[in-house]
Amino acid sequence: MNIGFIGTGVMGNAMASHLQKAGHQLYIYNRTKSKAQNLLDAGAIWCDTPKAVAKQGDVIFSIIGMPTDVEDVYLGTEGLINHAKEGSILVDMTTSQPELAQRIYEVGQENGVHCVDAPVSGGDLGAKNGTLTIFVGADVDIHERLLPLFEIMGKNIVYLGGAGAGQHGKMANQIAVAGVTAGTAESLAYAKAAGIDLEKIQGAISTGAGGSWHMANMGPRIIAGDTGPGFYIKHFIKDMRIAVEEAAKNNVDLQGLKTTLKQYEIMQEKGMENLGTQALFKLYNE
Repeated sequence: MNIGFIGTGVMGNAMASHLQKAGHQLYIYNRTKSKAQNLLDAGAIWCDTPKAVAKQGDVIFSIIGMPTDVEDVYLGTEGLINHAKEGSILVDMTTSQPELAQRIYEVGQENGVHCVDAPVSGGDLGAKNGTLTIFVGADVDIHERLLPLFEIMGKNIVYLGGAGAGQHGKMANQIAVAGVTAGTAESLAYAKAAGIDLEKIQGAISTGAGGSWHMANMGPRIIAGDTGPGFYIKHFIKDMRIAVEEAAKNNVDLQGLKTTLKQYEIMQEKGMENLGTQALFKLYNE
């Protein structure tokens, strides 16, 4: 199959690579071409614009930065919907706004194009290992057509309903992630201040009631001082802000989420927005 892929960053590169290794021909675009060089070396075809990708792909995936980027790539004059082949499937895997996903779907329908929101969870490790969780908002028949491709990139494919449902599912996920991320950072900050061996306590907590994927996988990175981005702070802030906005629309006041968001906004103000989310630990050591 001819597959377009837009966004070959921390997660997108590995996701695209899995599709490529499965035998699909990739047509790729990324703002920084060098970040796609490994895919090009393996046979992917470079496209200078999203418009060029749209003219080639039967299915086109994107995982980019902000909702404004998604709106431009999908709905802009030079965007995907205006130039995609009739009957093609466009799958946005960016974490974005549910209302934007619904609008993209509706415009796609008017233009004979199937649009899907399918944000992912699992970070750089999940992308590299092909074990992502994928939250899908789509027409049922389109989801079924995409399932073999989703299963190349992820292990937990969750169909949640029509357009926008995937984004709502990802918001619920990010709310939970905010809690365990803050909990992991605070737990290890407390242990450090108390003079406890961090590796020992991280191992103990990981196997008990306080255990989580984040403690097991990000805890060692925190202890090693590794602040590299498996998931950027700036993108997490974007996600949490969307979640707060969506919760308010449904009259839900998420105090824990708001507290974590404020902590990360402080880090952003300190110029740390391009670090990984586990770098929250640094805030307790200044």
